[in-house]
Amino acid sequence: MRTDDDRGVISASLPDRQRATVMPPAAGVPASGLVTLCAGAIVVAALYFGRDLLVPLVLAVLLAFVLAPVARALQRWLRLGRVLSVVVAVALGFAVILGIGLAVSGQVAQLAANLPRYQAAVRAKLDSLRHGEMLQAVDGLLRSFDIGGPGNQTSLPPLVVGGATGSVPVSPAVGPGAATPLEVVLGAAEPLLAPLATAGLVVIFVVFVLLYREDLRDRVIRLAGARDLHRTIVALNDAAYRLSRYFLAQVALNASFGLFISAGLWLIGLPNPVLWGILAGLMRFVPFVGTLIAVVPPVLLALAVDPGWSLALWVLGLFLISEPLMGQVVEPLLYGHSTGLSPISVIVSATLWAFLWGPIGLLLAVPLTVCLVVLGRHVERLEFLEVMLGDRPPLRLEESFYQRALEGDADGLVSQARRQLREGNGATLAGYVDEVALRGLALAQADWSREVLDPKRTEVIRRQVEVLLDDLVDTQDASSNADTSVSAATVPETWRHEGAVLCVAGQGPFDELAASMAAQVLRGHGFGGRVKPNAALDAAQIEQRLDPTRVRLCCLSVLEGGSSAASVRYFLRRLRRHLPEARTVIALWHAASDSPMLAALRAEGPGETVVTSMGEVVALCQAASAAAATAAHAAQERGTAEAVADALTTTPSTDGGKDARPEAAPNGSDLKPTPMACASRKDSPTRRR
Repeated sequence: MRTDDDRGVISASLPDRQRATVMPPAAGVPASGLVTLCAGAIVVAALYFGRDLLVPLVLAVLLAFVLAPVARALQRWLRLGRVLSVVVAVALGFAVILGIGLAVSGQVAQLAANLPRYQAAVRAKLDSLRHGEMLQAVDGLLRSFDIGGPGNQTSLPPLVVGGATGSVPVSPAVGPGAATPLEVVLGAAEPLLAPLATAGLVVIFVVFVLLYREDLRDRVIRLAGARDLHRTIVALNDAAYRLSRYFLAQVALNASFGLFISAGLWLIGLPNPVLWGILAGLMRFVPFVGTLIAVVPPVLLALAVDPGWSLALWVLGLFLISEPLMGQVVEPLLYGHSTGLSPISVIVSATLWAFLWGPIGLLLAVPLTVCLVVLGRHVERLEFLEVMLGDRPPLRLEESFYQRALEGDADGLVSQARRQLREGNGATLAGYVDEVALRGLALAQADWSREVLDPKRTEVIRRQVEVLLDDLVDTQDASSNADTSVSAATVPETWRHEGAVLCVAGQGPFDELAASMAAQVLRGHGFGGRVKPNAALDAAQIEQRLDPTRVRLCCLSVLEGGSSAASVRYFLRRLRRHLPEARTVIALWHAASDSPMLAALRAEGPGETVVTSMGEVVALCQAASAAAATAAHAAQERGTAEAVADALTTTPSTDGGKDARPEAAPNGSDLKPTPMACASRKDSPTRRR
């Protein structure tokens, strides 16, 4: 029988059921630790020494995610060719990047020209906050950068605003060792050659990725696994969807955030607002610490510009309001936190990629780590990447239940149960017991049968689960939904009495806990569930502890590994002998489909009822009670019909109770019987004879 309860019980798939009683092995970790270490060292070295080629390639792939929708829109709406659409999209994208770079360069040059004046304001504030050694340390720091000293304070250059001239002229070097003009040109051009070369490689890679994206996808499928096309295509689509969704949304939101910061700083009156807005937008790609990095320079500039403290407080308040609003309200509303990364993995990945690739690696840390998580999710031998970096819970719910019970954490068990009942979509107490608690007890029973648990630890688990059951009694009414209340109202009265459904524990150490959970769930559905320990089946106590007149169904609660099939059959025969009118059922909680004990019990006889989940027990009780109610109602209707028929065929007479006969008619003929009398005579015993 495999009937799932349709009132909140979540059905379990076959692979989950088979893994319920066996702790899963280590997730995809290679057998040899030395091989893993060597492979990791080779990969890190390749990433570090090949960064000149890998950084442009990665940038091109990520930019392709942003520009691909633009290229498709140009091709679809403006009817441009494929090549022309790609060229126009790439040109627009790099025009925007170039414009941002020019704006940043102008703002930086203006800021550098005004630094001496800002330095004087900072020194004045430090003089007002003189604190001995702290001031000396700051003064020494300023002198080490060659921006301090009295000589610099006496002749400050004019303030540069909006690109106006006024910078300090630099006299050319004079002497026998002076550089030639060619050397000066080469020295000035050398710092620009590396960024220009990187930009050129990125442009070429982006164009080719956009032009041949389908061909590249097919080649990756061929290399990754042409024999398993379904899994490979699912993995690629998953990676593309996650990266595209994350990166597109982040680019749009961070650009909007930068514009908002720029406008706010411009209204406040802070110099160079465009520079700080661009910095704030870029630093939002850096998780956790990006905003802290972005807020420090404008706050320091506000302290340097304003003689007081109000401007710095306004700048700090702008960031304190805008960043939580963007991170906690706008982002979850638009695309949610769907990167699939845990917080600790984001910090570690940002540190690693910054070490390997510098600032570019810091900006690309999250997208690259998402790729690793997707790879670990779909490649079995790399599953440890998804376990270590992903945001999925490292333990399943039943494993977490067992782990907390094993550690004696009753508060953790209660918190988990309340969270599941509160946050689950339509979750009920029956669903939690079926999918979490009973599966956790099955894990404990499996360890006990393998002689892993000692008696002391077994008793600890029992005490923690008993505390949980006491708490579930208080939360049962609150967690019951409307469907459960309706089903409880339709339960016949004879099935509501205490002990109508008897849950008898097996011989295992955790069978009584499972029986208590079953009785509690049945009481929540309106049945009179009652728990009896295994000692109730002893010959000396069975008559005193069991009331045959009340029991309608008897459920023998067994966890695999605690009792043998022979002992279960023995207990079942005793129950049937002393409770002949009650229906008996064996609950072998969450036994695997290939369980030898399950096969032995089902092979005992075709009429043997064996269930494996709480949903089946609830459905069985509901079906049995409904059938009993229908039979009782039909019997009542038959009794009422027979009583009416007897009343119609036999009426009391005035002469001592003899049968009344129709009087003769005046013309000597008998009175014609009425249709009701005809009908009653047909059904009367005399008529049938």
